[in-house]
Amino acid sequence: MVSAFLVTRLPLNTSEHDVTPSIDPKEVQKNLNKLSDNIADPSWWVNEVLPGGIKIAIIIIGAIFLRALAARSIKRLVERSAKKQLDAVEASGEPSSTQLIAAQRSAQRFETLGSLFRNISTLIIYTIATLLVLANLGFNLGPLIAGAGILGVALGFGAQSLVADFLSGVFIIMEDQYGVGDVVDVGDSTGSSAGISGTVEEVQLRTTKIRSVDGVLWFIRNGEIVRVGNKSQNWSRTVLDVSVAYDTDISKAKDILSKTGKAFYQDPEDGHLLLDIPEVWGVEELAADAILIRMVVKTKPGEQWTASRRLREKIKDAFDESGIEIPFPQRTVWIRGEQRADPVLNDVIAKAGSESDKVQTSEGFGTDPDGFNDVDESGADPDADDDDGDET
Repeated sequence: MVSAFLVTRLPLNTSEHDVTPSIDPKEVQKNLNKLSDNIADPSWWVNEVLPGGIKIAIIIIGAIFLRALAARSIKRLVERSAKKQLDAVEASGEPSSTQLIAAQRSAQRFETLGSLFRNISTLIIYTIATLLVLANLGFNLGPLIAGAGILGVALGFGAQSLVADFLSGVFIIMEDQYGVGDVVDVGDSTGSSAGISGTVEEVQLRTTKIRSVDGVLWFIRNGEIVRVGNKSQNWSRTVLDVSVAYDTDISKAKDILSKTGKAFYQDPEDGHLLLDIPEVWGVEELAADAILIRMVVKTKPGEQWTASRRLREKIKDAFDESGIEIPFPQRTVWIRGEQRADPVLNDVIAKAGSESDKVQTSEGFGTDPDGFNDVDESGADPDADDDDGDET
């Protein structure tokens, strides 16, 4: 083969004093002359090059064919599995919204897995084809494979976190833990003290991109995600704890909440957010300032926040029409016992007393000089000391 003429055997001087390999110019010139003679010889092309070229062409064509066959088989398998899921839901009669959403989600997961398996099959087929081509060109694959094995072991030890990220990404996709568009909470397991919560924008084998509510795009390595909470898988739920005053008729309040929830479910503008009629579970807590009545609403995935905002507005309007008070914190302060020696408090009390001693009068009424409102009609105070009378 061609490589056999390009690779020259260099004589080695194996003496004890000189172990450095030396190049023999005569041997190199001899090999070059032989190669040029073979190139000019048509029989060499027919007997040596053509069979090897045909083998290489067959290997390349076979690899392309196998890759196309594998991709087509995986695609058909994915489509068949997705169709089976949808047919099973439709065969149940009148499927619920939750069942339809779950079937569509399964179909999307099959598509993602199909893309992953197609990429893996392509990599394996083309790698094997490349090795076969190199073998037909005369390369010794033994050292190459051994070197690749050593490199793989080195990468395995040096890039353990990278391998863990890829494996975690594969299991995240296969187990359908979350997907693009889901609202997830990965908690503080990623090292963030406040935790990370937001909408998934992209799921890759190594990283996951999450957009938080304040617009920050987080790049999280899949190997660092220890736990994840999916807030929008298949269906969601919002919990409303409605406060009413202690003098409220609980039965009446619960009836109003039930009617409001039913009307909200039947509303053409808001009803599409819900999957079922809201339920009133009853008194949840006897708080310090109010009675909490719990109401739960089953919504479509990711719609629990919009539904809760709109439903609170409806509840507020319904309570206002029915005269039911939504309480606010109130406090009654009692001051008992002797006053403490507080200079600031004593000064305030003194000022308040001096202001209250002054009484505005009209039509002859005066001001009580000794602090008691007991002046007569002439404006004189009978309790005051009559200093003028003592002088007379």
